[in-house]
Amino acid sequence: MSRPTPVAPVRRRTLLGSALAAPLLAGAGCGSPDDALTFFFQARPEEARVRLKIIDEFRKRHPDIRIRAIMSGPDPLQQMLTYCAGGKCPDVMMAWELLYSGLAERGVLLDLNTLLDRDPAYAAALRADSYPALYNTFTYAGGQYALPEQWSGVFLYYNRELLADAGVTPPARWCDAWSFDEFLAAARALTGRESSGRTGWGFADAWVPYFSAACFGRNNGAEWFTPSVRPTRTNLGDPKFAEGFQFYADLAVRHRVAPKVADTQSVSAPDLFRRGRAAMVMGGHWLYSEFAGHDDLAIDVTVLPVGPHGGPGAITDVGSTGLSIAAGSPRIEQAWEFVKFATGPVGQAIIAASGLFVPVLKSAMGASGFAAAHREIRNLEVFTDGPANSRPLPVTPAWGKVSALLERGSNRVLRGAATAASLSGRFASDVDALLDMS
Repeated sequence: MSRPTPVAPVRRRTLLGSALAAPLLAGAGCGSPDDALTFFFQARPEEARVRLKIIDEFRKRHPDIRIRAIMSGPDPLQQMLTYCAGGKCPDVMMAWELLYSGLAERGVLLDLNTLLDRDPAYAAALRADSYPALYNTFTYAGGQYALPEQWSGVFLYYNRELLADAGVTPPARWCDAWSFDEFLAAARALTGRESSGRTGWGFADAWVPYFSAACFGRNNGAEWFTPSVRPTRTNLGDPKFAEGFQFYADLAVRHRVAPKVADTQSVSAPDLFRRGRAAMVMGGHWLYSEFAGHDDLAIDVTVLPVGPHGGPGAITDVGSTGLSIAAGSPRIEQAWEFVKFATGPVGQAIIAASGLFVPVLKSAMGASGFAAAHREIRNLEVFTDGPANSRPLPVTPAWGKVSALLERGSNRVLRGAATAASLSGRFASDVDALLDMS
């Protein structure tokens, strides 16, 4: 594929008209005249402390490079666009796999190949230590627009005591996944078994429901979009995808082993799991710190089930964030030193030992620090082999519109008002039309 042609910069008039623009710029201090490297990211407070630790370690090794952290609000994409429209793009920006391609198309992000090509030995070592699925997530139209910094694919947490009481033994590795039938049998055995005296569920979902349903579709042998980068069509009409999607929906609406949407209006899935009212919960590593370290909650992790047309092993979505450099940054060389550090062996070792993230380098994943940070987990291979069993999410500048349409259509299925087969035909054609316009 050819490299994208940078298009006109983000329209200042449109974005600066946002009421958000002025207070965000002032609050973040981007307009300060100092020469510090600015680093924009989104994180919970405990995650932010890990990133600041990386910054502190970087400062020790590069005392001549000052860094100013800028914390994102709830809409990081809008915030980044606002900064860049005002000519104040942060030098280093967190990148999300579903969002970065739009910024790349606008010419906001630097193609890191321009820097990697200058240092072939470093580039070769980085690729050898990387997981292709994660590294290639940020490869778009021939350019490398970010380097990955954490893996956040999804899997299942489970309550060891509840499963033991029910005589349920979950798989420990991606290659030993439950079949859909085995998973349903386990969820049935676990439903009604609770530690709090109230109704308990076998399964609950702490992720985005239609993403989760799509993950079940993909574990039944069909991709969500084709191809994954710059997709031209969706596979919602593929019978295998629809069967997996429907299986997920039926867990709540037909088999009643999972709470319906209405059941989770007053209590979240993580809360159900923490209280012992859900035996298994679907989510990513970002939930680990919420569940670990509680004497009354013995946790472990297992993989997603595989449908009759999927396998042989289970897969998950890539789920990754990375670090990008603004194409217009006046501090590209400094930014590159920081990106290399944060995504390289030292930064990744800090991430691994924190227990808050899953690293993206094989060397950091195999280090003792990562295992030490996850002593409560017996099935550590679910984490360490997760990146190798990840499959890409769709990468398209049209994702915002596609996502809104998918959510509307999927909600009807997930509420039991329609079947997954209804997503084929006209609905799938509407999604394809959005992709064609991108």
